Amino acid sequence: MAGVYDFTATSLAGQEIPLQRFEGQVLLIVNTASACGFTPQYRGLQALHQALGPRGFSVLGFPCNQFGSQEPGDAAQIEQFCSSNYAVSFPMFAKIDVNGHNAHPLYQYLKGEKSGLLGASIKWNFTKFLVDRSGKVVARHAPTAKPEGLTREIEALL
Repeated sequence: MAGVYDFTATSLAGQEIPLQRFEGQVLLIVNTASACGFTPQYRGLQALHQALGPRGFSVLGFPCNQFGSQEPGDAAQIEQFCSSNYAVSFPMFAKIDVNGHNAHPLYQYLKGEKSGLLGASIKWNFTKFLVDRSGKVVARHAPTAKPEGLTREIEALL
């Protein structure tokens, strides 16, 4: 059976990154967008990454343009936006689809492991999947869930 660590994703710089690189860490995997009402959550995601990273935690950001075309930029524009506006230092990956026939295999897996309130499909940007150190998807949080509100849940897995 496939697990989170069996997938590979392309970084914003165009490098193939095996997610096995994050094995043993608690992960928060988030589909992101630069022009969304939830975009300020980058601040909270970065704060979590900084505060809990030394204990074995990482945020993984996956830009997606499937919801209201709220991530229209290319990789360079996304990187520039994230670094200049939110000083993002957590791994950001190339823009992907999270729904439909072209959905990234990682997201096909994540949705299969934890459905949302209205089914498996991702409903909007900043849906969050929490993964434990063994690579098991333990929770799915709606876009309205603020990153800072997940601190206790993440700490319990560290």
